[in-house]
Amino acid sequence: MTEKSEVPRDTLPSPSAPVSGAFANKAVPYLLILPVVLYYAAFWFRPVITSVIGSFTDPNGQFTLQNFVMVFTEKNFVPAVRNTAVIVIFSVTLEFVVALLLALLINRKFTGSSFFLFLSMVPMALPAAAAGAMWITGLTAHGWLNSLLYYLGILAEGKKIYWLAGSELSLLALIIVLDAWQVIPSVMIILLAGLQNIPDEMKEAGYVFGGDYLTVLRKITLPLLKPTIQTAVILRLISAIQIWLIVVTLLGFSRLPVLVERIVFYHEEVSGLAISYPMALGYTVIVSVIVSLAAFAYLQVSGAFKRDKTPQGGASAERAAAKPSAEKVGA
Repeated sequence: MTEKSEVPRDTLPSPSAPVSGAFANKAVPYLLILPVVLYYAAFWFRPVITSVIGSFTDPNGQFTLQNFVMVFTEKNFVPAVRNTAVIVIFSVTLEFVVALLLALLINRKFTGSSFFLFLSMVPMALPAAAAGAMWITGLTAHGWLNSLLYYLGILAEGKKIYWLAGSELSLLALIIVLDAWQVIPSVMIILLAGLQNIPDEMKEAGYVFGGDYLTVLRKITLPLLKPTIQTAVILRLISAIQIWLIVVTLLGFSRLPVLVERIVFYHEEVSGLAISYPMALGYTVIVSVIVSLAAFAYLQVSGAFKRDKTPQGGASAERAAAKPSAEKVGA
């Protein structure tokens, strides 16, 4: 009779090994983002908490709402909110439409598309201060823009366009155009990256089933591009609400008030006043709340918070939902 060979117990896998391995796998992502979390805690979260507490504190350290009362009753508060809202609505809309058209054009990879992409990215490479300096030297009565229009034959000799002497509405339009000129390339790059991640087979299937370019764009490309669009629009919403440098560079303080310009005005321009720091804190908290509400509202409207209620199917169900049927594409 043959004897059974016994395996030493210390060589057998521990029953708890799979559990510990699964725990380690789950912990790895959190360990990877830990440095970023610590960085934000030290350089973002702590200053935010300090600003919020300071906005509700008087010079004696007591709780007060007087700081916000001063902000709400300041004569430039309502114009600042109105001007910021106008810039956000029209600037984000203009930039998204133009950036999407440019991304669709470049994504077709025509001859010279790489050089066109390079040219379109030039404004993005300019720092905001450099762009402001460039435009302030061009928009004066004797600036390079009027000189260019004269040499092109658009302006007669001795005629000048006073770009910065218009009404508040014309100045808002000017700020929107200049801001769009610099920001459109960054939005376009985000959308172009999303377009290049869409499989060509899906669009080709749309053409096979009878869809034309606009139909494929509307029913295949844009739905698949939705997460990228959400990212681009949210980033642009946040940066548009915080616009101020181009406004101050061209027009100075208080001529065309916007929300962040008010923060800089009280923190830097009139920092010696007793109300300056409380006013700056009040405006800072209000801007933070507006940014958060704007991002949340856009995510809610775009359906980003809606979860797939189908319990089964997993990724295959998502892929099936992403692919339009032949009848829809051909419609």
